[in-house]
Amino acid sequence: MRVLALALLPLFSVVAADTARSRFDVRDDLHFPLHARATNKDGSTPVYKNSKASIEDRVNDLLPRMTIQEKVAQMSLSIQGDMNGWMDFNDPLDDTLTFNQTGLEAMMATKAGSIWGGYLTPWDKFVFGVTVGQKYLMENTTLGIPAIIQSEGLHGFTNNGTIWPSPIGLAASFNPALLQEAAKTIADEAEGLGFSQIFAPVLDLSRELRWGRVEENFGEDPFLTGEMGHAYVTGLQSGRRRNVSSTAIGRMAATCKHFAAFGSPQGGLNTAQVTGGERELRTNYLKPFNRACVEAFSIMTAYSSYDGIPAIANTHLLTDILRTEWGYPYWVTADAGSVDLLINQHGLCDTRECAAKIALENGLQGEMGGGTYTYLTLPDQVQAGTVDISYVDETVKAMLRTKFALGLFENPYSYEDYLSTLRTPETRELLHSMEQETIILLENRNNTLPLSKSINSVALIGPQVDRVSFGDYVFFNASLNGISPLAGFTQLLSNTSVQIKYAQGCELWSNDPSGIPAAVEAAKSADAAIVMVGTWTLDQTLLWTPGTNATTGEHVDLSDLGLVGAQMQLVQAIKDAGKPTIVVLVSGKPVAEPWIQAHADAVVQQFYPGELGGLALAEVIFGDVNPSGKLPVSFPRSVGTTPVFYNYLKGGRFIDPGEVLDDGTLIFGHQARTALQTYVLDTPVPIWSFGHGLSYTTFNYTDLTLSKSTIGTNEDFSVSVTVHNTGDRDGKEVVQVYATDVVSSVVTPNQELVGFQKVDLASGESKTVTINVNSSQLALWSLRNRWVVEFGTFAIKVGTSDQTFLNTTLTVQ
Repeated sequence: MRVLALALLPLFSVVAADTARSRFDVRDDLHFPLHARATNKDGSTPVYKNSKASIEDRVNDLLPRMTIQEKVAQMSLSIQGDMNGWMDFNDPLDDTLTFNQTGLEAMMATKAGSIWGGYLTPWDKFVFGVTVGQKYLMENTTLGIPAIIQSEGLHGFTNNGTIWPSPIGLAASFNPALLQEAAKTIADEAEGLGFSQIFAPVLDLSRELRWGRVEENFGEDPFLTGEMGHAYVTGLQSGRRRNVSSTAIGRMAATCKHFAAFGSPQGGLNTAQVTGGERELRTNYLKPFNRACVEAFSIMTAYSSYDGIPAIANTHLLTDILRTEWGYPYWVTADAGSVDLLINQHGLCDTRECAAKIALENGLQGEMGGGTYTYLTLPDQVQAGTVDISYVDETVKAMLRTKFALGLFENPYSYEDYLSTLRTPETRELLHSMEQETIILLENRNNTLPLSKSINSVALIGPQVDRVSFGDYVFFNASLNGISPLAGFTQLLSNTSVQIKYAQGCELWSNDPSGIPAAVEAAKSADAAIVMVGTWTLDQTLLWTPGTNATTGEHVDLSDLGLVGAQMQLVQAIKDAGKPTIVVLVSGKPVAEPWIQAHADAVVQQFYPGELGGLALAEVIFGDVNPSGKLPVSFPRSVGTTPVFYNYLKGGRFIDPGEVLDDGTLIFGHQARTALQTYVLDTPVPIWSFGHGLSYTTFNYTDLTLSKSTIGTNEDFSVSVTVHNTGDRDGKEVVQVYATDVVSSVVTPNQELVGFQKVDLASGESKTVTINVNSSQLALWSLRNRWVVEFGTFAIKVGTSDQTFLNTTLTVQ
């Protein structure tokens, strides 16, 4: 390493004329000189440098000036060498502002399109590194093409930025407007430091609960996922970077992933095959992407195969649908190492050249690192005629469109006042609201909750009490900014006489029950016991470290959805102690423990929270906040009763259940000859279903009306209903509208969410809520392989997936 001033040494990649001719297929009508491709022969300013020119004109002017090596450098994303190629980010506490010139030049020669910057490092050091890299590209390369700087963003900006709840928790808020504001703060924090691309949102569906990455999704439903994803993309991208072209249309590139059908792998095993056909693909997996991502500046493809075709080599998915049918113009990249999977997992290729060729030609996508950088074979393949340069050109155009759309050619740098948007009080206040709205009250027998602050003591028991449980894709030591439940309850009760009695009881990851007796004694000595158990994941350093443990996260898949170790034994022992028992599930996915639903006095679900999760949980338990979260995913009774998503196809569920009683008695269910389904000793009905969530107040619904009771096949309509808060507390209710196609030409879901709206009502207040429904939401993928809204009747209901409050009929003719 050697120290250099930010005004870099003058390094110029001037191409010799004879070499240039072989790379450019020289014609007499070229309007730029080969020895100075960033200029025009007539002295005019190149269009690509004209900030007032249209994006497409700038793209078309720049592309012919690029050599094949420069084009491939735009397509090969750096995630192994990345910024660490010219900076030293290995020590997260080191703040030395130095860089390696040799590493910088080598990195930019082959992987200059997108640069990975996802590190825990002092902010000023990161800004220094961005400035070094971008100045080199802008001032010391022939064409001056800036890089996109990338990081993760599932939980917020990860380099000591504000950590938000996991996406499955964000979805539980059923509040897209709040999520849009949250995403805006994520962009605020990242933009000032020089980032221009965030790897989020994840739009996979939580239909296979054994999969480790359920926590990264917005739930099991295509409509909710699409609405939350659209809110995230809009919040992250809207606006414009400082001092950029008026033609720039966004300030940060969201990255929708994983395109497509990635979240339902066979056996729940990460990257395993996904089975399905065109109707399944269209009806479920593609809907969220179509809603959220057509205007996103980046899309990431999936590792898995669908119906036998790897997603990264699926021309029907990536070209026919995404590019041609949807008209998607921006950057698509393969996930880290996935091009190599064509060789070592899918078995479609036996050479790097083959893998690069079919990933490019079938997908018009770039290659992220993490593998063998197969795209570095493309220059030779183009020269040999085995790869058509047109595929390279179209892919590079997509990358350039994204960069021009972000205004990076005018200003790719960090901001001098980057500290002004990092971890602000306004962001923390917004985070606090989101934390409160993500918590779900699942059970509340005899109004056990909220607890009164006039009680003498409360026992906090369990391995999740004194722990900050963030989701995966946070960086090392992020939990140091979080408030544990123990700290949150302590803060909330500090000015009361309520005494906290804490006992851990057991570890998350151990069968050792030796701590349970002390926990039971703590419960017996308190007025109420709160038992906090669940799943856990680790940050991105520890999650991939051999020898560490976790039960959720990338590559952490499960064969059992019950509590691990001695946790269930602890819950049962505390309930047997005879005091009111509240079970809090802190998890990244549904926990399949029907005993808890049947026996606990109250059950609260908190999907992995953000920094203020411990405080928000205490506020809900003691009634400072009325819970308003709803389940974005259903809870199965056991792994054997999965899949359990609510929008199963008609004929997929019936109730004549069997049961195993607490004393071991076996009650056998039966399946009728009419093919109605059940299990001999269990039921396919979830413990809690999608959309479920209780409140400390009560709501009543009246006056359900449709804007039109009869519509044409292309007509939109609206659903109106009056919601009354009939209880003695202020509260928020999520109005949910479901539709069922009563008679259809293909089998359709028994019901589908088609609209929702969160409404805030004071005690005794009533509001009329109107929810618009697009006619396309009634469409099915027909026998002729096209979207059709068929004539007939649709049952419209207001309620949850397992409850009907009001219903009516819509006719399409």
